[in-house]
Amino acid sequence: MEWLVASAVAAMTSAGVYLILSNRTFTVVIGLTLLTYAINLFLFASGRLAVNQPDIITDLSLPHADPVPQALVLTAIVISFGMTAILLVLAVRGFFESGNDQVDLLGPEEAVAKTRP
Repeated sequence: MEWLVASAVAAMTSAGVYLILSNRTFTVVIGLTLLTYAINLFLFASGRLAVNQPDIITDLSLPHADPVPQALVLTAIVISFGMTAILLVLAVRGFFESGNDQVDLLGPEEAVAKTRP
C-alpha cells in the first residue's frame, strides 16, 4: 500500500514538474495543480494510512488515525484553490495584454534581437 501511494506521489510530482517547464501558461497552471495534488497526497500519507480507524482520539491505547495531516491537507486544499484562481487570472490577463499565452522571459524586442545573427 505504501509503495502504491509513494509511486502515485512520484508520478504526479514528475508530471507536474514536466508541465511547469513547458512554454504555455495553461500547462504551467495544470502542472502547478498536479504538484499541489502530489503534496496533498504526501501530507495525507504522512499520517500513516489507517483503514477503518476513528479519526478522533478517544483512548490513546486504541488504534486511531492521526488528525493533524488531515487538517494540514484541508488547509492546503484551500490554499491551492486560491493559488490556482490567482494564476488563472494572471494567465488570462497576460493573454489579453500580449495576444498569446507563451511563457517567455524576454520581451518581444529582445526575443527578435536574440534570434537575429
